Amino acid sequence: MRQLRYLLVVLGFLVPAMAMAHGPTRQKVTLTTEVAADPAAVWEVIGDFQDMSWHPAVYSSTGENGNEIDATRVLTLGEEGGPTISEVLYKYSAEKMSYSYRITDVLVEVLPVTNYSSHLTVKPRDGGGSLIEWRGAFYRGYPNNDPPPELNDEAAIAAVSGVYQAGLDALAERFGPPS
Repeated sequence: MRQLRYLLVVLGFLVPAMAMAHGPTRQKVTLTTEVAADPAAVWEVIGDFQDMSWHPAVYSSTGENGNEIDATRVLTLGEEGGPTISEVLYKYSAEKMSYSYRITDVLVEVLPVTNYSSHLTVKPRDGGGSLIEWRGAFYRGYPNNDPPPELNDEAAIAAVSGVYQAGLDALAERFGPPS
């Protein structure tokens, strides 16, 4: 009985301490845009995992294995010799006009995230045109408590939102607003 009482006292101290010592929380971002183009026309532009030339931040994209599961790509940002992001495809459906990928290598100075995965899809819009959805889930770039401002949750959310918004804005400009 005495041992049980001791165990309960110890647990009574540990549980609150463990709750206060938690690490970062998984963040999520979802952005959408609507365009006038038919979903097939939009998918023709964004549906090739190996080609991200439609995004204004991407200088070049190289990769292997096309749209097969475990295909890889390396995005060079900004200019020749610019920073890179390496990614791997883990879901692809031409029929559903969607694919999912995750980052395998990026410096937190380039994109302040860790354990990043993303999903890009095109859907028909009621009344014609397309709805493009880009969503992601990730942890901030600094996995421990008390991150510096450039690697905290807010910085990670702002960076991912900025990437998504720039890409969606480029597609909206390319295809025009829905009527």
